[in-house]
Amino acid sequence: MVDRIESLRAEASAAISAAPDRAALEELRVRFLGRRSELTGILRGISELEPSERGPVGAAANAARTALEDELAARREALDAAEIERALEGEAIDVTLPGTPPVAPGHLHVLTRTRREIEDVFVGLGYRVLEGPEIEHDFYNFTALNHPPGHPARMLQDSFYIDSTTLPAGVLNERGLPPGPQDVLLRTHTSPMQVRAMEAQEPPIFIVVPGTVYRRDTIDATHLPMFNQVEGLAVGEGISLTDLAGTLDHAAKALFGPERRTRLKPDYFPFTEPSVQVDVSCFACDGSGRLANGERDPLCKGTGWIEILGAGMVDPNVFGFVGGEYDPETTQGFAFGMGIERIAMLKHGIPDLRLFFENDVRFLEQFS
Repeated sequence: MVDRIESLRAEASAAISAAPDRAALEELRVRFLGRRSELTGILRGISELEPSERGPVGAAANAARTALEDELAARREALDAAEIERALEGEAIDVTLPGTPPVAPGHLHVLTRTRREIEDVFVGLGYRVLEGPEIEHDFYNFTALNHPPGHPARMLQDSFYIDSTTLPAGVLNERGLPPGPQDVLLRTHTSPMQVRAMEAQEPPIFIVVPGTVYRRDTIDATHLPMFNQVEGLAVGEGISLTDLAGTLDHAAKALFGPERRTRLKPDYFPFTEPSVQVDVSCFACDGSGRLANGERDPLCKGTGWIEILGAGMVDPNVFGFVGGEYDPETTQGFAFGMGIERIAMLKHGIPDLRLFFENDVRFLEQFS
């Protein structure tokens, strides 16, 4: 019987030392030390043995049970320690490794950056930056800017008129009445702020007005129904066309480089007289009209000049709509307007206007 006890002890000890986890170890405890185990049965049957065998068998069985319990406890501690070690290894942080790259910060849209660059140029010349309403009265958008009813420019700009029923309560037209469908529209240019600004203050006045404008244009590489403009107005004593030329020459050099040259060509705008188109010498051919390989420059179409904006001396009729200190007989000034998208396209060589509004990150990241 003692030999069988030693055999059970050796078998159990080998199995315990090889147990891979706590579940397997619990199965071995039940198998070798449980109530139905062979060793427990031997201990219960000692009273049935011969008196001479009871002592040796009982001592051997109790010693085996104690030894196996100690081995089970030791193996359990070893398994627990190994599990903790594996967890620590899996969750360890190597402080010598580089950290997770931070999310790239956002940046201003290229149109916003171009707008601010234009604003900075004129703020440096003493101009103030104003903003006006995008929903405008017909009076300010057309009539006060020398566009009488039936004027061709009204049709050329093909405006978005707004039904008065969609306007907030309390909005009245210049006659103090709720505006009708033909009295309110999405502004077609930022020029209405010329009259609004002159109504708000006496001369002299030097302002630039950036903002979004709306026209019924088709959507293609160079046209959209929504785009951005910067309007400029200078009114004061002794202001002449020469002042306009010098101001815009300075702006062109600040925006496109000090080597650029400008020229003024006759043009027509309803609210300026005389009116001019302002061109800047081409960036690609340096004003020659020919590329380095002798081919015709496609950017300026071989002319050596690129149109950037329209301008002119404020028409006296516009001063007449303002009244007060803006006497058409004694007051003079100039106005100009440029498209922000066009300036950005020329500065950065962007071929398609639609790229500004498609939100393609590959395009936008080029201007971070």
